[in-house]
Amino acid sequence: MLDKKLYIPEHVAIIMDGNGRWAKKRALPRTIGHKFGAENFRKITRYISKTGVKYLTLYAFSTENWKRPPEEIEGLMKLFHQYLIDSLTDFKDDDIKIVYIGDRTAFSPSLHKLINESQEQAKDRKGMVLNIAMNYGSRDEIVRAVKQLCNEAKDGKIDPDSITSKDISDRLYTGGIPDPDLIIRTGGEMRLSNFLLYQSAYSEYYSTDTLWPDFHEEDFDKAIIEFNRRNRRFGGV
Repeated sequence: MLDKKLYIPEHVAIIMDGNGRWAKKRALPRTIGHKFGAENFRKITRYISKTGVKYLTLYAFSTENWKRPPEEIEGLMKLFHQYLIDSLTDFKDDDIKIVYIGDRTAFSPSLHKLINESQEQAKDRKGMVLNIAMNYGSRDEIVRAVKQLCNEAKDGKIDPDSITSKDISDRLYTGGIPDPDLIIRTGGEMRLSNFLLYQSAYSEYYSTDTLWPDFHEEDFDKAIIEFNRRNRRFGGV
């Protein structure tokens, strides 16, 4: 467990990368890697909720992931479907509030129904907020926010000259919650991959070579310890 003297970031976001490579190293199908990644997601989420983090955003499926082989996408959708069924009881004892962010229009009616049921059941929980980014793309999110502002301006609800960065933030999927203090990426890559581009303007970034299914409590602790070594100046001296 983390030293109580450490500062715990309010909002942590994680790019859960490396499921496919984890499976490949073991001569297993990529879908098996996603299954083990989903199991690890539950364990890590529960652990993080106990550290004092108030918001956790996990990148589960991007708008670009539709380019993957059909059999892999089918496997991922089945995992999502099963997770949504499990989520009706999952994290209940942990008091974790579940929110899904992203464009749902590409999902099946059954997934839509389960997402709504899952969020409704968890809406009154008071613990950590878990944002699950499904069919999420940050550029699409920004375009969506801008279109909303344009429509409001056209309808006379807002003066275009008065629009601020907060107005844009409020219309993002993450509207109403603080920007991430720390973004963690597993799997060794050094890019954001269209994740929280607007929100991450002053986020600290931490990359680890550890593949997502192998990312455990001690790996998260290392990220928090490194975060505490950073000097966040937000453009100042």
